[in-house]
Amino acid sequence: QLQLVESGGGLVQPGGSLRLSCAASGFTLEYYTIGWFRQAPGKERGAVTCISMNGGLTKYTDSVKGRFTISRDNAKKEVYLQMNSLKPEDTGIYFCAANNWAVVGRCQADEYDTWGQGTQVTVSS
Repeated sequence: QLQLVESGGGLVQPGGSLRLSCAASGFTLEYYTIGWFRQAPGKERGAVTCISMNGGLTKYTDSVKGRFTISRDNAKKEVYLQMNSLKPEDTGIYFCAANNWAVVGRCQADEYDTWGQGTQVTVSS
């Protein structure tokens, strides 16, 4: 059974950092494109960043460029999201998702069919 489990969320002050992890089980991670998506209160789920199977290609939404970094360790079956210089507008539930045919350059939620349960990130003073 394909499963993704996110961790690392929490409460952080503006300007702070968090590192999210996404642990995969039940499938070979290296065959899957992975995306991070977030859902703010009252808003639709939107893309944050996506990474190709071997980590060579990435896509970031404009609002996080230069602040967030996605990476993966296929041997450990984990994907990471390093978030720096956090802003209140980064608040939301962060989900990781997997698909073996999704196009990294599009980084669209409707292309992903395996999702984790999400981890809450709150940026507030």
